[in-house]
This record gives sequence, structure tokens and C-alpha cells, in this order.
Amino acid sequence: MAHYNYKSKDRNGTLIEGVIESSDKSSAARSVEAMGYIPISITETTNTVLQNSKDKKRRFNIELGFKVKSKMSLQELLQFSRELSDLVASGMTIGKALHTLSNRQGNKHSQTIIKTLRDEIIQGTSLSNALELFPDTFSNLYINLVRAGETGGHLPDALENLCVHYERIHDARSKVSSALIYPSIVLIIGGIAVLGLMIGIVPKFAGTFEDLGATLPKPTLALMNTSQFLVNYGIFLIAIISMLFIFLKKWFNTDNGKFIWHKYQLKIPIFGSIIRTNAFAHFARTFGTLLQNGVPVISSLSIVEKTINNVIISSEINNARNKVTDGSSISKPLSKGEVFPTLMIDMLAIGEETGDMPSALMHITRRYDTELDRLVKTCTTVLEPLLIVLVALVVGGIAVCLLLPVLTLTDSLHI
Repeated sequence: MAHYNYKSKDRNGTLIEGVIESSDKSSAARSVEAMGYIPISITETTNTVLQNSKDKKRRFNIELGFKVKSKMSLQELLQFSRELSDLVASGMTIGKALHTLSNRQGNKHSQTIIKTLRDEIIQGTSLSNALELFPDTFSNLYINLVRAGETGGHLPDALENLCVHYERIHDARSKVSSALIYPSIVLIIGGIAVLGLMIGIVPKFAGTFEDLGATLPKPTLALMNTSQFLVNYGIFLIAIISMLFIFLKKWFNTDNGKFIWHKYQLKIPIFGSIIRTNAFAHFARTFGTLLQNGVPVISSLSIVEKTINNVIISSEINNARNKVTDGSSISKPLSKGEVFPTLMIDMLAIGEETGDMPSALMHITRRYDTELDRLVKTCTTVLEPLLIVLVALVVGGIAVCLLLPVLTLTDSLHI
């Protein structure tokens, strides 16, 4: 098979260039026509599609001085998967479906990925192998489910399962994010209000009290000193906090820092329960989806381990995977750790006894999805009044500190 550079035009007359693999020029021309383009010129080249893409990226990086990777967001990946699943389920071939999606208006990076996948499929590459060109977008879970669907001859079902899986992940993330929106707004507005008082209002009162020669109570004096510190050294304080944030962020990326931080996360009241419950639901959903699509147990556990965002929980899964390799069941090694709850382990054991692990994992997923909903509502219900009271106490405390000297002066005038 040779590679050919082609120049063509689409229906709007836009010039399209690329590389295609074919046995001869005539076949290459027919392949270009199959993509919906009108061939202008076709010349043989030694570059493959992937090499040509890398050359373009390299030239782009040299000219602009930075690298831009094509990547889909979770929402874009979900939309792409749903549309591809619907088109394939209707009887359309993968190549034709990708070509249809590539002609639609959308995000530049998403369209680049879809067009590359289409070109690879037309040249005879399997969809799973083509997906490996974009590891930042398509996870091991995604690629392995597609590969299992291709091997078993039920790719439409695999794509449908992927859609359901990512829709549930998107819903879970939305629930957690929605629970943090209102508290974040309260904290931001409260923080701005407090800073505005400390920097803009308190210094004016300080000047007034100084002109009057009033003796300031200790709370007011502490407030004035804090305000003066923020005004004089606020920039340095911001710089120190920024440097500390950068240092902590780098430390959290190390193995030791990540282990300590993730272990601490699981102990935070309410938030720790949300993190654990979300991880358990994700474990059961991902593991069940993989098993249901014919992926072996060992491979499934390896993939699930990499998709869990907490190293404490993922290490427990890794230990279980090593035990399963030795011939043990899944529930027994998980029961020896202190991470997975007894109820979940018992449900896994029942699935092993009945030989229907996917069904047991589906029940576990539903149970922890329901638990996640309850925890998110509890978190929202508790945090909202607590944060409002906290902001009110801080602002009220500042107001009281400013009023104390005024009350003292008023009492002295009556005497």
C-alpha cells in the first residue's frame, strides 16, 4: 500500500489537502470521492497520515512557539459518542458515520480529531487503533470497550454502553459541581466584601479615631493593625500565597504528596463521604460496563484502577487485581483493606457466587448513585446556612469593632 497526497475541493469550493493510503492513484481518487470531495491532484508521497499530521504540528509549534493539542471535553466526547452510536445503530458504516460528523460545524479541535479518525478508517485502520492517536481524549476504558465490540461483532452495543457510561459520569460530576456552586459564590462575595471593608472603609475610621485622639479598645486596635498590614503589605501577602499555592500544587503531584492529600480528603466530614461514594459508584459502573462487554477481569481491574482519581482507593484495587491473578476472588482481597464498605463487598461476593457479576455491579452502582444524591443534598443543605452565618459573623465582627470606639466616645460625652 502506498501513500498519496491529495488536493481536493468540498461542496463549498474550499480547498482540502491530506494524505491517504491506497493501492494506486485510481483507488486513492475513489477514496477521496468517498469522503465527499472532488479530487484535483493526487501525488505519491513517503509520508503517512500520522507523519504528515506531526509535520504540520511541528511547523506550527516552531512558528508560534507553543503546542496546542487537539482534545475533546467530556461534554464534547459524550456528544460525539452519542451521535456516532446513533449513526452506526441505524446501519451506517463507521467510515460514513465519521464522514457525516466531520462535515458538521463544531469545535475546531473536535473536528480535527473526527477528520483524522475518518481518514484512518478509510485507510483500513480499526476504530480502536485510530482512537489510540488521541490518548488525551479517549481513555483506556473507551478504547478497550470499542476493541471488545469490534472483536465480538457488536460495536453498536459497545458504543451505546459507552454513551450510557459517560452520561452517568457526567451526571455524577454535575451533581458534585452543583453542590459547590452556591458555597463558592457565597465565599467569593463574602471575601470581596471583607477585603473591601478592610482596605477601603477601616482605614478611614482609623484616621478619624486618630484625629479625635480616642483610646481604642483592643479588638478595634487589632482590626486597625490588620487593615494597615493588608494595605501596606497586601501585594507581598498575595505573592507569598501564590508561591505557597504553586509549591503545594507541585508537591501534591508527587507520589508522597498525592498519597497524603488523598488520604486526608477521605477524612473530611461530608466531603470525604462524597468522594468515597462517587469513587465506589464509578468503580462499580466502570467494572460492570467492561465485564458486560467481554473485557477480561484482570484487564478490567487494571483499567478501573487507572480511572479512579484517589490513589488510596486505586491502590486497594491494585492489590485486589494482584490477588485475582493468584486465583483469589475479588471480594476477599477487597475485604482485607479498610477502604471498601462491607455492604459493597457482600454484594460483590453474591455476584461471584451466582456467576453474574455485571448484575451485582449494576445494583451496587444504583445504590451508591442514590447515596451520592443524598450526600450532595445534605452537603448543600448544611453548607449554605453555615457559610452565610460565617460571612455574617466576620462582617458583623468588623462592624462591632468599628462601633466600640464610637460608643466609648459617646459615653465620655455624657459624663
